[in-house]
Amino acid sequence: MMCYCRLFVLLALSSFVVESRHLKGNSYELSNFHPSGTNATIEPKIWAVLVAGSNGFVNYRHQADICHAYQILKNGGLEDENIIVFMYDDIAFDVENLRPGVIINKPDGDNVYKGVPKDYTGEDVNVDNLLAAILGNKTGVRGGSGKVVESGPNDHIFIYYADHGGAGILGMPSGVDLTAKDLMNTLKKKHAAKSYKSMVIYVEACESGSIFEGLLPKNMNIYAITAANANESSWGTYCPGEFPSPPSDLDTCLGDLFSISWMEDSDIHDLRKETLDQQYQLVRRRTAVDDMVGASHVMQYGNKTIAKQFVFNYMGANPKNDYYSPSSSDDSSLTTTPSIVSQHDATLLHFWNKFRNAPEGSPKKTEAHKQLMDELSLRKHIDESVNQIISVVFGQEKVPEMLNTVQSAGNPLVHDWDCFKMLVNSFKRLCGSTSRYEMKYSRAFANMCNAGVHINNATQAITQACSTSSPP
Repeated sequence: MMCYCRLFVLLALSSFVVESRHLKGNSYELSNFHPSGTNATIEPKIWAVLVAGSNGFVNYRHQADICHAYQILKNGGLEDENIIVFMYDDIAFDVENLRPGVIINKPDGDNVYKGVPKDYTGEDVNVDNLLAAILGNKTGVRGGSGKVVESGPNDHIFIYYADHGGAGILGMPSGVDLTAKDLMNTLKKKHAAKSYKSMVIYVEACESGSIFEGLLPKNMNIYAITAANANESSWGTYCPGEFPSPPSDLDTCLGDLFSISWMEDSDIHDLRKETLDQQYQLVRRRTAVDDMVGASHVMQYGNKTIAKQFVFNYMGANPKNDYYSPSSSDDSSLTTTPSIVSQHDATLLHFWNKFRNAPEGSPKKTEAHKQLMDELSLRKHIDESVNQIISVVFGQEKVPEMLNTVQSAGNPLVHDWDCFKMLVNSFKRLCGSTSRYEMKYSRAFANMCNAGVHINNATQAITQACSTSSPP
């Protein structure tokens, strides 16, 4: 009788351990299990926050990136209750999407939109909700699913952001943009609350290094990777007319180079055996910064010892990749760099291809031509407005200095973040656009604040410049 009891207990424990493999992010590793129930320890949960900071079909690639990331986490074993998704959700069924309900992140890719949670969409994708969600502040979110990061001191957190950026800011489709200082203050509060063990942040945006440069301490157990350093563009890829191109019915870029590099790596590698540093090195090489004119430098910030950990700790691992071999034929694609387009120019490329492909003399041709001309006119207006703002406040002779001054490495972008926040968000509100072209000038506003500009004078100059001869 005793033998049967022992056999039953062993079978039960075996079943429990096997089942723990499928707990999907709630407890991805089991240790110190005691049948008596005393001193039982379940290893940390993985929490993830995925943020697409743009809207509009022209920015298709950002939501495609986020949807792809969700599929990796889901295949890696995370539950939806541990994945919080911020995306405007306006491209899957946009009239320009001839594949309703389908979003792809590479030319021959699967539908990454399927099953993605709609936690925060539309106007609910905003700074206040994002920061409240990271902090685990349920009373601080307005609208959406109300889901927040309810992490504990042993948990791991993964945050991934994809969108347009500028020096010191990350774009958001609703309300104000997110400044580096506001993000950093939130991370410091999260750390002070002892509500995570370690955190990894991936940021896809132009000048994304400026979000952490001189700001992210090494003692907060946070490791950040950015698509670019503090002074350069990041890059769209799988764009119309480039190689490889999207399907002919999609006149827009499907992804971003940094993002598709780490995700296509995660799609096939056994993340239980690949470290964060190994993934960083692969992504850095794939951006081919040494071989491509204008390419960006993928950067690391914060506690770099975290890079020695396995990617699995933050994204889970797809069991289908357990037998991955470096000699696999799929691996060759990870060393090939596709053609790239500057984030600032992806919108122009979209409108140009719409115009080029529309039938001659058709209403579509006329509409596409108008969209292209409107975008060019808007860009000219923004260029002239910034020049006028600086000239009014500092004098014409100071324009080159305000536009081109760059902080030395290791120093934060700006000293007075309140001044910077006021100016960049005033400029967004009065001169902004879906293409977010205006974000390329955030450094100029940082330099104005560093030069001691009077905020009232600057905001008055912004109001006057943006309202003068504004484009249609």
